[in-house]
Amino acid sequence: MDAADLESRARTSSGFIPSSLVTRLLELGHEPEVAFRARDGEWFCALEWARLLAERQQYEPALDVLAPYAATGWWPAARARAELLEGWGRPERAIALCRPYAQAGDPLVLDFFARLLARHGQALEAFALLQPGIEGWFLAQALVDVAETAGRDEQVAALLEARIEAAVPACDDPDCHRLRLEPSNAFDLLATVRERQGRIDEAIALLRRRDVTSVNGRDALADLLARHDRIEELRVYASTEPRGAAARSLSEVLEEQGDVEGAISVYRTFAEESDGLWSVAHLLSQLLVRHGMVDEAIAVMLALADSPYGADECVVDTLCTMYAEHGRAHEGLVYLDALKERRGGKEEWDFFQMRLPLMVDCGLRGEAIEQARAHPEGGTWYAAWSLSDLLAGAGRLEEAVAVLEQHPASTSTVLARHLIDLGRIDDAVRVLRRPSAAPAPDPWNDTYSNEPPF
Repeated sequence: MDAADLESRARTSSGFIPSSLVTRLLELGHEPEVAFRARDGEWFCALEWARLLAERQQYEPALDVLAPYAATGWWPAARARAELLEGWGRPERAIALCRPYAQAGDPLVLDFFARLLARHGQALEAFALLQPGIEGWFLAQALVDVAETAGRDEQVAALLEARIEAAVPACDDPDCHRLRLEPSNAFDLLATVRERQGRIDEAIALLRRRDVTSVNGRDALADLLARHDRIEELRVYASTEPRGAAARSLSEVLEEQGDVEGAISVYRTFAEESDGLWSVAHLLSQLLVRHGMVDEAIAVMLALADSPYGADECVVDTLCTMYAEHGRAHEGLVYLDALKERRGGKEEWDFFQMRLPLMVDCGLRGEAIEQARAHPEGGTWYAAWSLSDLLAGAGRLEEAVAVLEQHPASTSTVLARHLIDLGRIDDAVRVLRRPSAAPAPDPWNDTYSNEPPF
């Protein structure tokens, strides 16, 4: 067992039995197989087997399962052992185990180790450990979190203020108002500290100075206003924030207060703005479904799908899923037929595959299998996934396996799952451990070319 090999296989999800299939083995009652594979170098088997032993309060055997992996010096194995020790009530052993790894300075290790220290009465040491890394957004976030436990809010605030004062313009354009911040999330973090201290107006002022307002569909300023029931300010902000994240916060808080019509109105008003429906259609449809207004929810997604360039894969798939989830699979097929007609009678696999679960719901599994085989892309590796699922759902597992075996390099995980369901576990492991194809030569080769790829 080698740390570099473990890291490569875990990072690329190749050469191991993946965690989803370990779960499947356990669902089918193959605990002895998982235990055996854990000793045979299968990391995700070892991780799950150790977790199960710990649940049964067999902590030392659980640690022993992970010992060979940790002996390579591989951090994920050491972390897993530390988590077991902490769960066992042995935090001092967990800290001692992690300390040598933290000395190497890896941000992921420092984050875990510092939070471990803070949870067990050593927050001041954690704060000191993280402080030199304040220029990076990741460790800066950890530092702010640890500062609360350590009672160092003012100290971390001073550090962040100094970083903001040291920021320089992001470009030479005199009209550019963006700043090059280190850490990039300094305004957000300092606002977090000020909110903790009850200095809400200062936190709001800081968040108004950000360059990036929306992260993963959330707006920190909008969420702050919502948390402190500053609804009128949030309404004003939602009317000017262009991505719909502030509208989302306003709608959510109104829904929580029981004002469902008001929550719906927020999204509908935003949708009336130019292209605003794109930003909030999914959120609005989910809100309508939560309150039993399925027809209205489907109408929202239909309006988006029928808008210019609206019938993309994500939108149509969401619409078809809504039809299926509410017993209206036939209507989904009718919509796909109309879409196909609008596109000149052509239906790429990305859209055709949306038909398959709808056909199954309509009792047309056999026809779905025939149509999938006959589709122009029916012989591709990605079509093999869907076709094999149709066959497996009909109890035709051997046929599903035969379809996937035509594309062994691209279907290994799906193929292995079907083999496991057939009880052919050794065959499944051989498929998963099959060497990957050698990487293609680098087309760039550090040379200029006016031929593709440019």
